[in-house]
Amino acid sequence: MTFPSAADVQIRAYDPAQTSDTSTITGIYAEHVLIGSGSFELTPPDASEMARRLRALLEGDYPVLVAADKADGTILGYAYCAPYKPRPGYKYTVEDSVYVRQDATGRGIGRALLTALVEQAQQRGYLQIMAAIGDSGNEASVRLHRACGFVEIGTARRIGFKFGRFLDVVYMQLDISGEEG
Repeated sequence: MTFPSAADVQIRAYDPAQTSDTSTITGIYAEHVLIGSGSFELTPPDASEMARRLRALLEGDYPVLVAADKADGTILGYAYCAPYKPRPGYKYTVEDSVYVRQDATGRGIGRALLTALVEQAQQRGYLQIMAAIGDSGNEASVRLHRACGFVEIGTARRIGFKFGRFLDVVYMQLDISGEEG
């Protein structure tokens, strides 16, 4: 199956009323959990758990986006912002997550999602976006974030364990405050 490029994809808000949105997102995330090291989750959540997580984000006014093929509406990826930390002092900082179907990567869909996500975060008044990239070998995610203006601020060594090995987490940050300094 041939997938469209970013030009053929519509970025839209996740619709919790569309069970196909949740079902497809659940499948995309399961794929990343089972074969990828970007998430340190070991067992993929089911559709009801994913729906609960996504609803909680929406109820907190965090952006949740999907990339859909303009031709047939097939969801090829999704992205969201979540609280960076639960303490009130972090209320202007969010953490991003971007997931693209494994068979649709390399076509600019992740970049389209992350670009739209940054815009949505700015519109909601957030000032900083953090990226915690699982596995320092996840060069595609590091490149994606760098291309969208994120800067690497550090690497936590061997803090996750998956697939029988210890993994790093690369931390990147994007200042969307518009302030210098």
